[in-house]
Amino acid sequence: MAQISELVHYPVKGCAGTSLRSALVTPAGIAHDRTFMVVDGGGGFRSQRNDPRLARVRAGITGDGARLRLDTDGFGHVDVGVDPGGPRLDVVLHGKPFVGVDQGDEVSGWLTEVLGAPSRLVRVPDDHARLTGGRTPGTSGFADSTAVLMASASSLDLLGARILERGAEPVPIDRFRPNVVVSGWEEPHTEDRVRSVRLGDAELGYAKVCIRCVGTTVDQARGERSGPEPLRTLAGYRRADRGGVSFGSLFAVTRPGSAAVGDAVEVLEWDEPEEGLGERLAEVLA
Repeated sequence: MAQISELVHYPVKGCAGTSLRSALVTPAGIAHDRTFMVVDGGGGFRSQRNDPRLARVRAGITGDGARLRLDTDGFGHVDVGVDPGGPRLDVVLHGKPFVGVDQGDEVSGWLTEVLGAPSRLVRVPDDHARLTGGRTPGTSGFADSTAVLMASASSLDLLGARILERGAEPVPIDRFRPNVVVSGWEEPHTEDRVRSVRLGDAELGYAKVCIRCVGTTVDQARGERSGPEPLRTLAGYRRADRGGVSFGSLFAVTRPGSAAVGDAVEVLEWDEPEEGLGERLAEVLA
């Protein structure tokens, strides 16, 4: 039986994730996921693509979202009393304009020291009304796109075997920064065929496959790029028709609720993978 083996949220976009035993799934995804974002002096978002040291910044948030604590080795920590009504800043995420609520000079100074460049922390405003696209529309905080990223253990197993064939070391699942990891699906990339799914008493609708970037080459423990994997190997069998390589699938929340590690993953509707992916995967497995 397919079940949830991991639940993870990332309170600050680009920073380390926190594993959860249970979670509230809101319309914007797992509670507090990507509620905060680090921006540069011009309001552009910082990510591990250009700032891999973000991976070493651990973020802990209280259940009510009122307090945030950031820490990293060598720089101590900073405690933030979350301010939902602070000054608003114009910010840019993947070329699109948004608004963020500035969280003050203390955390700004701390992040600037850690990253070695001017940085500020912003929060999603309470009236944030982002619309995400794909097959199932939805909303999200400061995620790259849709609210929930799901990946399966069997997909990682296949990738690991392919990387080993190249004489390299397999990568852990944290390279892909999923929100939900599913065990019990024997066929790799089953998540690509899921169109509607129930996790606990929450329900998700498929949006699109997740196109992977250079951020997957960052060692999450060290906060450093560590070579061409997994992109090099994924390029051999997971090329997407619209460009790039894919791993995992993105979902919108269609029914908020709660979910926990060990809950059954009940697929309510299936479909075929996006054109081209299924044929290439069949060739790999043959």
